[in-house]
Amino acid sequence: MDRSFWRNGHTPTLFSAFLYFDLSFMVWYLLGPLQIQIAHTLSLTTQQRGLMVATPILAGAILRVFMGMLADRIGAKRAGLIGQVLVIASLLVAWRTGVHSMGQVLLFGASLGVAGASFAVALPLASRWYPPHQQGTAMGIAGAGNSGTVLAALFAPVLAVAFGWQNVFGIACIPLVAVLLFYTVSAKDAPGVVTHKHLRDYARMLANRDAWWFMFFYALTFGGFSGFASALPGYFHDQFGFDPKLAGWATAACVFAGSVMRPFGGLMADRVGGTRSLLSVFAAVAVLIGLAGFGAGGPFVTLPLFIAAMLCLGAGNGAVFQLVPQRFAKDIGVMTGLIGMAGGVGGFALAASLGSIKQATGDYSMGLWLFAALAALGWAGMSNVKRRWRSAWSVAAARV
Repeated sequence: MDRSFWRNGHTPTLFSAFLYFDLSFMVWYLLGPLQIQIAHTLSLTTQQRGLMVATPILAGAILRVFMGMLADRIGAKRAGLIGQVLVIASLLVAWRTGVHSMGQVLLFGASLGVAGASFAVALPLASRWYPPHQQGTAMGIAGAGNSGTVLAALFAPVLAVAFGWQNVFGIACIPLVAVLLFYTVSAKDAPGVVTHKHLRDYARMLANRDAWWFMFFYALTFGGFSGFASALPGYFHDQFGFDPKLAGWATAACVFAGSVMRPFGGLMADRVGGTRSLLSVFAAVAVLIGLAGFGAGGPFVTLPLFIAAMLCLGAGNGAVFQLVPQRFAKDIGVMTGLIGMAGGVGGFALAASLGSIKQATGDYSMGLWLFAALAALGWAGMSNVKRRWRSAWSVAAARV
């Protein structure tokens, strides 16, 4: 990595944003690795289980717009402080009062959406310190906080077996409080005036066709990552009979791959261009998920296919946000919110539809093939716009 990267920005803020994002993603995803135990206790159907794990994703998608607006008005650091306090309070309430019904678990899942909305705060908090040609790397490092899903997948099922799944909510508050203290001391808003955004600004951006392309691409890359991260514990349990711990560990391998690749995806996009990176990502994901839909070879074949697919999706997440500052440098806050919302909606749709298709057909194949077809459509869409993008809005030394 270029040494100038560390000189140009503010390293304590970059790592504060990473930790805030990391722990927020951990609790945002918490219902995913706990879904088998929760579904058993509450007697949930496969479709209800899918809706349960998808609800935090949808809530986070919607709240990202409002968290982005809040960050513009009071500063990203203060918005992040408010978000962290709300999430800790929600976990403490769920721990002390309990979750006893489908309605309560959906309400709790919706409250965890505040953690998912951290995306709209953490990324601008970090990226505003860096020049355009290093935006992909900065956003990739901060965005690698989606590795929090690995922590949840590894430890939540084990802690649930040892202490009960409701007590996991209380245990999760311990690292959250530690990160809150570090963030309070270390994070700092970048100098300069941030223009306040309004809902009409978001509506204005929706009139731009490039905004819709970015939203579609991120609905595939991040939607695929978050949707599979939430759905895979149930998939491995249903498809291969994995117990909650083994299903969590298998899922952790998948989400770790995607999380690790996000910063490398941004760095790679800085070097070869985001459009070229995304073309490779969509082609590979279409093939890998399409093959996984056949289920041939059992877990020994299917698990490596999902790991490889998540590697590609993680790289795609970094590549999308390498391109965003080049096209929307003056509207980065608005576009971060809109694109992040689209990614969350994509994740909700994937996780919920996989559960519904499994209950309706008795198998996950149709759901996986549908996502593979959408990835192929993403490849076709990127092929359509890449030439226009490369000629119309290349910025300084950044590659498109």
